[in-house]
Amino acid sequence: MSHTVKHKTKLLARIRRMKGQIEAIETALLSEAPCGDILNMVASVRGAATGLTAELIEDHIREHVVNPDREEDADRAKGAADLIEVIRSYLK
Repeated sequence: MSHTVKHKTKLLARIRRMKGQIEAIETALLSEAPCGDILNMVASVRGAATGLTAELIEDHIREHVVNPDREEDADRAKGAADLIEVIRSYLK
């Protein structure tokens, strides 16, 4: 079973929150809200998308490449854990 299927409920909840944020931007634009408010809303959506991306990449590594928690080869486990950490840092 794919990691996206295993975590479908959690992932869909994140997507639905993002959808709500996008709809709030649309509403703000229609109501001619100040640009600073709209920029903050867009930044929130960007952060949510980045967080989702990081989660999906980490799950992909753990499921399809190597899971550092279950890998018997210590070097491979450390390499996978380091890669996950770099991705988390990069996508913050």
